[in-house]
Formats: sequence, structure tokens, C-alpha cells
Amino acid sequence: MSDKLFRLDAGFQQYDWGKIGSNSAVAQFAAHSDPSVSIKESEPYAELWMGTHHKVPSFNKNTKESLADIITANPSTYLNDNIIKKFQSKTTLPFLFKVLSIEKVLSIQAHPDKPLAKILHANDPKNYPDDNHKPEMAIAVTDFEGFCGFKPLEEIAEELKTITEFRDIVGDEVAEEFIKNIKTGTNIAVGSEEDKANRVLLQKVFSKVMNASDEEIALKADLLVKRAHEAPKTFNKSDLAALVIFLNKQFPEDVGLFCGCLMLNHCKLKAGEAIFLQAKDPHAYISGDIMECMAASDNVVRAGFTPKFKDVKNLCSMLTYQYGSVESQIMPPVPFKKSSGEGKCIEYNPPIDEFSVVETTFKGAKKGAVRLHEGLEGPSIVISTKGNGYLKYGDVQLKCEPGFVFFIAPETPVEFIAEDEDFTSYRAYVESDI
Repeated sequence: MSDKLFRLDAGFQQYDWGKIGSNSAVAQFAAHSDPSVSIKESEPYAELWMGTHHKVPSFNKNTKESLADIITANPSTYLNDNIIKKFQSKTTLPFLFKVLSIEKVLSIQAHPDKPLAKILHANDPKNYPDDNHKPEMAIAVTDFEGFCGFKPLEEIAEELKTITEFRDIVGDEVAEEFIKNIKTGTNIAVGSEEDKANRVLLQKVFSKVMNASDEEIALKADLLVKRAHEAPKTFNKSDLAALVIFLNKQFPEDVGLFCGCLMLNHCKLKAGEAIFLQAKDPHAYISGDIMECMAASDNVVRAGFTPKFKDVKNLCSMLTYQYGSVESQIMPPVPFKKSSGEGKCIEYNPPIDEFSVVETTFKGAKKGAVRLHEGLEGPSIVISTKGNGYLKYGDVQLKCEPGFVFFIAPETPVEFIAEDEDFTSYRAYVESDI
């Protein structure tokens, strides 16, 4: 047994939107990794959590000690002094790594930045359990659908012109102000006066939708769904009418039909594609299986498609109101430079400090193929998602099967050894750049 490389037991969450029973990758991984887990075929399995977050902590599989306690006992060894200095913690990882299996739409939501998170946590710790921000990245493992950020403004303007139900909720005055005054085009710089004015107009429209009465939303939602059935071509995207119908079956007469379907980008990813979502950007996941990594926080400010607490006042005031195409939020992978050998390593490296994610695959490689990951400055967590292989450090060699999770300490070079060409793993890690 090694104190530098060891197996973890990871906990899972059974939210209503998760895939059911053995159809869920989360359930499959949890049960395969821990034989004591018995899959209940009528229940949803939504999220597998890997990390030190207090809500669902991970444990050393052999010693049953929590990863947080292991780190706390020797933070320099398990975090690295530069990581401690950068993130001001001697007890926890700066990231939280997850697998999500999505059957039904998650709530439309956004996450506060650091200053707002501290305020919300201090004032309402029940609904905001953390004082940290939560930028996040989603990597599609299967075909994936979601909402990501506000649409280009000209698309929203067109919908206000043609979708009567949307315009009725927003009101003629705000709708006309938006349509007549938004500035569009590729030459509008982020942060320019035109861009700032656009965001103010977008906030007015969104706030009107979010503050509409439940009775008005229900009435207009029924009419919107009727439109989707009878006049689908009046929607400016060919798949939008079908999306309205589909989501209304999950959440009838919900405000999400307006603040989501009509205001946010409908994003479709193929396996291997990824999106990055800054704090304060609205989003929701609709279907698929993803690897998700985020700053270590569980703060959520909800907007729609949920029976849970919705903090409309904070939501409307906190969003960045950044707008643009789906393509602007795609996170293309790059080669992972700190690896060598057979197989392939690609890295998803978002523009934040808390995490990056590396995918290692061996398609076309022979049994026994080896890919070396150099020792990284900070800690990391690995999950094997497909095929079979091993992780090796020194004399320690640990079996990898789907759902097996591992912790790798800083400055620990590890060999990824394939037993078959399907062997696939994802590694979340942090470095300080100090």
C-alpha cells in the first residue's frame, strides 16, 4: 500500500433528475467499485462525488479514513505548500470532481462568485452551504444536451417579435426597448459601453420573466406549448418547438420554458466535447452522461425547472448577462504535455486556477501499453470509466476497472497501463503557477 497512490470510495447522490437504476453510469460505477452497493432499479442515481467536500466526502478504500482527514494530517505532502498558499486551505482540495448521469432536466441555475458567496453563506447558510465560487466544466461522455449562457441578443429579439406568449410576459415597453436598442455585430468588444448597455437591456428582459406571477407563467406556458404543437416553424430554431414540448412534460407550465428555452443557448455536445461555465453564468443540463469538475462548492441559485428554493432577487442581480453563441463556450482539448508513451492524453484546461482535467485513452494500443504521467505539482483524483488497466507508482500497482477512483499525491509520477484498448480514465488536478 502506498501513501502516494491509493484507491478511494466515492459517494453518490440520488437526485430526481438522475438516470434510473442500472441505466445510470453513476449507479454502475458505484456498485462496481463497492460490492456493498446494491442498485435499486426503480431509483435515480444522479451524481458520483470525488473529493473532500463535506457533503459527500471520499474515503481511503483500505483504511476507511476520509481524504479530508488524510490531507489535514499532512497537508504539505498531500496538497503541496504552493497549493496551500494559493488557495488558503490545509484541509481540502480546491476542486470537486463528479460523474453525472442525467435523465431529466436539472434546474436552470447559476453560481455566485467568491465575494457574493461569502455574503450569501453568512446570511443564509442553509441554502448556501459554502463561501466559495463555483465555476465548472462539463465533458460529454455520451451525447449530451444542456442550456449554456444567454443566446445572441438578435435571437432573443426575434423571439420577442414572433413569440407572442414571450412578449406578453416581458411586456410591450421592455420588449420594444430591447428590440430597438440592442447593438449586435462581431465588433462589439466585451466591456465596451455598447456591451454594457446590451447587458442592462438583457437584465430587464430576464427580470421581467423571473418576476412574472405563477398564474401568468402557467397561462402563457400552455399557449407556448400549443404554439409548439401547432406552429413549430414560428420558433427561430428548428428543434426549439420539440424542446418546449419535451421539457413541459417534465415540468408543466414552468418559468423555465421562457427563461431557459427562449433565452438560453440549447447546447448539444458529442462525446469528448466540453463546455466551461463561469460563475454567474446561467445553465442547465438536460440529458446525457458527463464528467464535471468545479471549484469546491455546492452553492446553487436556481431559476426554473425545479421544485426547490428559487432566489429570484439574488439571481436577477448577480448574473453577468454575458451573451453569445454556444461555440463561444466550447472548451477545446489540447495535448497534455506532461505525459509520454503509448495511448493518448488530452487536457481540458479552463481559464481558472482550481482545476484541469486530463483524459487518457488507448484506442488501437496493444495490451500492456504504458502512458506515463509526470509528477504534478498538486494533488489529483483519477476515475477509470471504461475498459481495464492499472495505475503504477514504484512497486505499487493498482487494478483499474470502470468506477474505480484513485488519489494521487503531488510530485508522484504514475504509469497508466492498458489491459485492453478501451481503457479510459479522467484525471482532475491542480497546480499553483506560483
